[in-house]
Amino acid sequence: MKISEIYAFLDDLSPFALQEKWDNSGLNVGSMDREIEQIYVALDIDGHMLQSVKPHSLIITHHPLIFGGLTSLDFSKYPSNLIELMIKKDISLIAMHTNFDKTHLNKYVFEKILGFKLENTSDFICKTHGKWSLEELTDLLKEKLGIEFLRVVAPKDEIASISMTTGSGASLIDTIDADCFLTGDIKYHDAMKAASQNLMMADIGHYESERFFVDILAEHLQVLPILAIISNSKNPFSFLK
Repeated sequence: MKISEIYAFLDDLSPFALQEKWDNSGLNVGSMDREIEQIYVALDIDGHMLQSVKPHSLIITHHPLIFGGLTSLDFSKYPSNLIELMIKKDISLIAMHTNFDKTHLNKYVFEKILGFKLENTSDFICKTHGKWSLEELTDLLKEKLGIEFLRVVAPKDEIASISMTTGSGASLIDTIDADCFLTGDIKYHDAMKAASQNLMMADIGHYESERFFVDILAEHLQVLPILAIISNSKNPFSFLK
């Protein structure tokens, strides 16, 4: 298949026009006229993964490899070191980031993984009401997301409403109208702000909350007449006891 055919399929599934202005979803590496022989689906690209990808392939990731202004290609540094290997092996890349967050990923994690009843959404944010104790909620998050230790800000004994966005959503604090906000990459000053506003936050991890991207997309790609392989990248963090 040509990349242009796959791109059109992906655009129908989750329109690239929905991405945020700062995002770089779409074709990151390659040419629309390029013929590819198989598709790999991953959250990110890393060097170990690229070693196993066959030449003349297309990788579809959640996170763009190229973000912001790329002013040089220094092949000793990220991401140029990965781009060099991709060019040598004729590997192309399409990213589906904030557009896919809005159309698929957040809702899937909220409903299918965490088991919450989705009451409403606003761009990235899913919300529900219910009744959870602190222990019930934290145990649920640890079990469903595979998190051993959960960082929590301003814990509440009883939670009556929950909002969530996968990945890194702490910049959305001021838009949250709930007892508890679930997201990843919570920084120190995010925590200070949430605590001052009596907003409970639980850090559900960037990788841990978004790794389901591959499962969702791979299922949709089954209708295409080309092999789609799940080849997920590894979490760059190691957790030492």
